[in-house]
Amino acid sequence: MSLAVEPPRSIGDAEFARFQTWIQRESGIYLPDSKRTLLIRRLGRRVAELGLDSFSAYYHRAKELGESETVRMIDCLCTHETSFFREAKQFELLATQILPAWTSQAEAGTRPFRVRAWSAACSTGEEPFSLAMLLAATLPVEAGWKIEILASDLSTRILAFAREAVWPAERASGVPESFRKRFLLRGMNRHEGKVKAAPEIQRLVRFERINLAAARYPVETGLDLIFCRNVLIYFDPATRAGVISRLARHLRPGGLLFLGHAENLAGAAGPDFRPEAPNVYRRAERARGAPLDPSAQAVPETP
Repeated sequence: MSLAVEPPRSIGDAEFARFQTWIQRESGIYLPDSKRTLLIRRLGRRVAELGLDSFSAYYHRAKELGESETVRMIDCLCTHETSFFREAKQFELLATQILPAWTSQAEAGTRPFRVRAWSAACSTGEEPFSLAMLLAATLPVEAGWKIEILASDLSTRILAFAREAVWPAERASGVPESFRKRFLLRGMNRHEGKVKAAPEIQRLVRFERINLAAARYPVETGLDLIFCRNVLIYFDPATRAGVISRLARHLRPGGLLFLGHAENLAGAAGPDFRPEAPNVYRRAERARGAPLDPSAQAVPETP
């Protein structure tokens, strides 16, 4: 009978530096020395699960196992904290100012009856489905509107959860009552005590694994909205600036970028963005390095 291996309780300076470099190269996430305890706690469980007794042994094993283990390692270190209609003032801005303006423009023939949005770092899915509820309620398909929402994350495990569109019922407490009644179904049988997104909004959201630190994103350009909230704080200044520049290329002129409450574009926005509201930025009419017609270089959507 084999005994369970205890997770390692320490990591040497050289070992920690190797993980810092590897994790940043693969994900863009920078782990300062203050996060050493976090790495020991979260990654130590995976080390023990593989029957190893040190981070050094895990480093070499993970290198042998390749990409699948790299993805799992990064997943262990990511924080997946979110909620429905988180940072409510941003959704209020959409509901009271942005969407009414777009409706008027569409009716006047100055913009299409179409909204394309990207929820980057979508975690367990509450953010893209909050957006889907608001857009579906405000821009009805009966009026000719077409809504497309891409939801992405670095974690394959968390994306699998988000695709299910099922959450504990208590998580829906922040959803407006009218939206709960229309868009969330009460679970039965194996989903007892849970809520599930109605087919009406599930059809609006597609999921894809995307690494924001990558040089290119497999995402179409000319988007109306990008939510990239509470993720830039994990990047160093150079990586953060690169992500912001790439996000700008995927927004249409006048499109909006939503950041988390602890994030801003100070020192990184350049001429691409101007403030619209706290932690909300509008892309300039022509962003640096972007084509005049963003749709001209659009990447086709994944079926």
